Amino acid sequence: MNQDWLANIGSQNIDMNQDWLANIARYIVYFILVRVSRPAAVMAYDALHNNAVLDFSRLVEKQRNTIVLFVVSSLVLYYSKLKLFGEDFVSLFVAYLLLHRDENNRKPSTVTYGVGMACSYFEGYLNHVIPSDGYRFVGFQENISNYENYHSIVFPVRRLFVVITKSLFCPPDLKFFNRENRPDLPSLDACESLPRITKDVAGVKNREYKNSAYMIRRPDGPPVYLAVECATPIHTLYNVVKNRQLYSEIDNIDKKEVIDDFTRTLTNVIDKSEDCRGKCELVYFDTDSDKCLAEVLLDKIRAIEPNFENISRERD
Repeated sequence: MNQDWLANIGSQNIDMNQDWLANIARYIVYFILVRVSRPAAVMAYDALHNNAVLDFSRLVEKQRNTIVLFVVSSLVLYYSKLKLFGEDFVSLFVAYLLLHRDENNRKPSTVTYGVGMACSYFEGYLNHVIPSDGYRFVGFQENISNYENYHSIVFPVRRLFVVITKSLFCPPDLKFFNRENRPDLPSLDACESLPRITKDVAGVKNREYKNSAYMIRRPDGPPVYLAVECATPIHTLYNVVKNRQLYSEIDNIDKKEVIDDFTRTLTNVIDKSEDCRGKCELVYFDTDSDKCLAEVLLDKIRAIEPNFENISRERD
């Protein structure tokens, strides 16, 4: 009799433990689905309306622990022969939406690191070197035209090419990205910089700005001239990451996310600006790719102006 009673108690405890574990697993599944619903909707909106690229591999990497927990909890429910979704899921989801309705209608009170970098770069630099100020500076494209006349050369595309490196590393001279001992490939060589721009900015008298000119030497054709430089905020970010012991606030920064935000925001701002639209071109460069930077830039020039070879001859 005592043995039957003890066996019965043990069986009840096992059932209670199984029910407890299954309920924990069910609510883990609920909370994960509810929590990811909003950011998933935001990502889908960005992909449809802002042409943002969904990087699933990076998403999986960032949410690996959450995905594992979701899978394990789902398996617990499956082996417990319980439904994945109960009637209480809808109530929980509606309650979540009601509690977060203000957040859905309110714009973020802070900007991301990449967005701030893009805005600062545009207002603090591009807006000084691209449009004419109607006084001292004639404007970027006219500056190139004057440079062409002075040096008797031709820029087939009169835009400022801004290089955004995946590695964040921005060398002092872009010839660093040339492939050594590869005379069959194009290469970059620095030329004399474009004429300096002098402005009074934020209490600084006669502040100077300048853009770099390079030639792309080609094994099968004449050199191609262009104005190109790395995005200085990316160089700054590289130094911040390298000295992260000084910046504990951004110790866990996601470099790719920052670059994506920077590139997307800067592209949108340039496209909206009447003074800078069509005068600045962003170039993403992966140092681990098969192509050197000179090849990537030539591809970009060719995409903008397929007939650039003839343009060079016509301007000559």
